[in-house]
Amino acid sequence: MQDAASEVELRDEDGGIRSDFLHAVAAALDEDDVAKARALTLPLHEADLADLIELLRPEARAALIAALGTDFKATALPELDESVRDQVLEDMPAEQVAEALQQLDSDEAVYLLEDLDKKEQSDILAKLPYFERIALQRSLEYPEDSAGRIMQTDLIAVPPFWSVGQTIDYMREAADLPDRFYEIFVVDPAYHLIGSVALNRLLRSKRPITIESITDADIRPIQVEADQEEVARQFERYNLTSAPVIDQDKRLVGVITADDVVEVVQEEASEDILRMGGVGGESVSDSVWETTRLRFGWLLANLATAILASVVISFFEATIEQMVALAVLMPIVASMGGNAGTQTMTVAVRALAMQDLGPVNAVRVILRESAVGLLNGLLFAVIMAAIAYFWFGSDELGLIIGLAMIVNLFAAALAGILIPLALDALDLDPAVASGVFVTTVTDVVGFFAFLGLAALWLV
Repeated sequence: MQDAASEVELRDEDGGIRSDFLHAVAAALDEDDVAKARALTLPLHEADLADLIELLRPEARAALIAALGTDFKATALPELDESVRDQVLEDMPAEQVAEALQQLDSDEAVYLLEDLDKKEQSDILAKLPYFERIALQRSLEYPEDSAGRIMQTDLIAVPPFWSVGQTIDYMREAADLPDRFYEIFVVDPAYHLIGSVALNRLLRSKRPITIESITDADIRPIQVEADQEEVARQFERYNLTSAPVIDQDKRLVGVITADDVVEVVQEEASEDILRMGGVGGESVSDSVWETTRLRFGWLLANLATAILASVVISFFEATIEQMVALAVLMPIVASMGGNAGTQTMTVAVRALAMQDLGPVNAVRVILRESAVGLLNGLLFAVIMAAIAYFWFGSDELGLIIGLAMIVNLFAAALAGILIPLALDALDLDPAVASGVFVTTVTDVVGFFAFLGLAALWLV
């Protein structure tokens, strides 16, 4: 197998899947050459296999998974893009999905199941052993994007009266230990969390010492219904490698590790970037119709703002007819305001997401951004006034566009900071709606300031 796979290199110098490798796998599947398809894909790491599956046609994905059979790496499923993963799970028999879930950590199994409809979830869960089924059903009952959805239920909990030697012997003999763990948790008979013991401290302690004597009670448990963004902030703030998860009764229900938080950070960052562009939830694997549907609403909102800006321009139709240079220069004012507003808005949205901006420092940040907007307005007013003078030979036109530039860049700075703050105060996602409002403000103010000053001064 290794020889067949080594005939074609997997990745190019930029880290992407090589087209000749992709074509070799696709050709083997089209020709029903199961042996060659297996030889090419069996040696792959699960992350590489996931990248390959995403690039294949939908029918080829199902064929590849069928060709691999029981050798299919279930750990590749959580690595797949959401739309591809859902399609793959729909094509796989419930028995095969259930077998795959048993190979995954509980948090990854929940991640695969949570987007399926209730009937599909029930069909798959029914194929699982009783205790695994109950654990997954309980995790699925927690709110979406909560700590309960990303935690692992596989953990090690021991009573405080056990000795170090007894605990080590237990871990050696237990058959259901987590694949990777960094600490063990100490609980009372009701499973209330008492503290934790880091593995390095456990292994350095003598066997007769009790667990209670080496327990670290200074822990930072996470509420099971806490939002995953808050979980990520706690890991960053306190440099955690893992953290216990407790319910409302302070009973230990799971553990979150650093690798889970890394995925959360990546997911939230990608989500915010996509939402600011009006394409939240979209991926390159989506169908044409789904992509069109996701983008239509945002484009419709932008159309409304463009019409509003056009209405403002129409008020000064006579002014523009008398001086064609106004039509040439007015897009510059609006464009500069839009870019300046986007800069401020991006910084504000990120600061709100990271909890670096709030009521405590809002006034100071608003004044700072206002000063930046005013200073940039003055600098670009000088630059644009000089350009307008040499371009059209009119010092009055240069003065007007300079003043309009100051007004619009100042308005852009205010809009870029105040709109995200207002949306956040209303419990609306600033990453979703800020862009439309900021663009509207900069376009309307830019056109009105430039054409209004021109109407008063020149005509």
